[in-house]
Amino acid sequence: MYAYEPHDQLLVDQRAAQFEEQVERRFEGALNEDEFRPLRLQNGLYQELHAYMLRINIPYGTLSSRQLRKLADISRTYDKGYGHFTTRQNLQLNWLSLKDAPAILAELASVEMHAIQSSGSCIRNVTADHYAGAAPDEIDDPRIWAEIVRQWSTLHPEFAFLPRKFKIAVSGGGNDRAAIAVHDIGLKLVHDDEKQIGFEVQVGGGLGRTPMLGKVIREFLPAEDLLSYLEAILRVYNQLGRRDNKYKARIKIMVHELGAEVVRDLVEDEWLATRDSALKLPQDEITRIRNNFLPPVFEDVVIPDPDHQVQEPGFIAWQHTNVHAHKQPGYNIVTVSLKAFGIAPGDASAEQMYVLANLADAYSFGEIRVSHEQNLILPHVRADQLPALWQSLQRVGLGTANAGLATDIISCPGMDFCTLASARSIPVALAITERLDDLERLHNIGELKIKISGCVNACAHHHIGHIGILGLEKKGEEFYQVTVGGRADDDAAIGEIVGPGFAGHQIPDVIENLIAVYLDIREAGERFVDTVKRLGTTPFKESLYAHSQTR
Repeated sequence: MYAYEPHDQLLVDQRAAQFEEQVERRFEGALNEDEFRPLRLQNGLYQELHAYMLRINIPYGTLSSRQLRKLADISRTYDKGYGHFTTRQNLQLNWLSLKDAPAILAELASVEMHAIQSSGSCIRNVTADHYAGAAPDEIDDPRIWAEIVRQWSTLHPEFAFLPRKFKIAVSGGGNDRAAIAVHDIGLKLVHDDEKQIGFEVQVGGGLGRTPMLGKVIREFLPAEDLLSYLEAILRVYNQLGRRDNKYKARIKIMVHELGAEVVRDLVEDEWLATRDSALKLPQDEITRIRNNFLPPVFEDVVIPDPDHQVQEPGFIAWQHTNVHAHKQPGYNIVTVSLKAFGIAPGDASAEQMYVLANLADAYSFGEIRVSHEQNLILPHVRADQLPALWQSLQRVGLGTANAGLATDIISCPGMDFCTLASARSIPVALAITERLDDLERLHNIGELKIKISGCVNACAHHHIGHIGILGLEKKGEEFYQVTVGGRADDDAAIGEIVGPGFAGHQIPDVIENLIAVYLDIREAGERFVDTVKRLGTTPFKESLYAHSQTR
């Protein structure tokens, strides 16, 4: 993973010291809250319902065991002993005191971490495929390019005050595991006819109040032109993006109103004027960054004979859902589920973080990844060590065999924590998990991605859930809107509303209803989302409306 150069370290150290002075001025009364608010937000510090919340960047979802231990230390020392991993591959701490924030930033800086640009109308944390560097289908390691984008975008003076927040995701070029279609810019690694590496560029994706999928404005961008092309897109957006209405300020609205072809032409004109500038990536700089992401030294592994492996049903189920193919023979990628029964989705205790850091050292070359699906990943695990790893994960509640299944629910913190939320998310997620807490049945249902957002900001990506649930407020009461057919893969789609609004306590019944319809009409080997694509939402809609009329 990327190792800080002296200038990187100087930046984060100076930022921590600067914020300490700003906090002192706030306590002394030299800054009022209106003056202090933009300063704290520039350091990822929000004031939420109960306390301050700090959003910590995890660039492209990559952590070292040392960094994970530090996050555990911070959560135990300054918070309530746990953290919340988000769909932006970040970590949020929800119970902080303002006086402790500068010390936390200094501790983060000591392990090459920070919270810069995790808030505000700027380029946020750059995300990437959580299987990066290990996936057998990738064209190139997307972390290399995400790191280049991170360095270019951090404190970029021209893009510090964009019309609205801006999100970039990079896919390795195989199956899309980075949800690039719902980002302001989505970059997919591709080859041209001469097998040169470059990018397909999508622009204008995003969720929230007006969900839209990105539009391809360039099918092949040479890799050396990455930064100049991104700069051209950002300049066009900075000039033409709406600043009079924050609900229409995202680049997706600009693309929608002008049209993708017009936006493409504007970007191309801007790019042609700057593509041969200092932004052209020199090969030696690409090589310097690439050398930070060289694969570990793999060993020759004799792949275990399945007949002589552990036959424990729990281990077999976990292998089926949580263990994935690796590009290196004899190794696997392991998803560590943060969706155990009774635990808020995405939450991990300090103890679990310490244990996982130790397991990463023992089994995965000290590497951990954070997925946008709120799970953690051990990217390089020997096949013959899977049973021992599973047993260790089981002991601390991290061995749940449900990755990609109906209880692997994605949820925002909702109204239990967030000042923007209009309904609760976590209790609904826990109620669904309780209803579906039957491992054999879950595996029979198969892949089913349920996503729950507590407001229209859609932090849990409910629009692209196979089943999406949106919490809203109506006449002082919470109710939930249900969508079906969303997906975030290469066939990305926005889900369609399939029923009336439901009370929170009715949602487990709604999920059961949708699953029952699916099981009744699916074809052999067909996933829930495949059935919806084949037949549309009508069977699900009819069932839900019929159910609502007989309540």
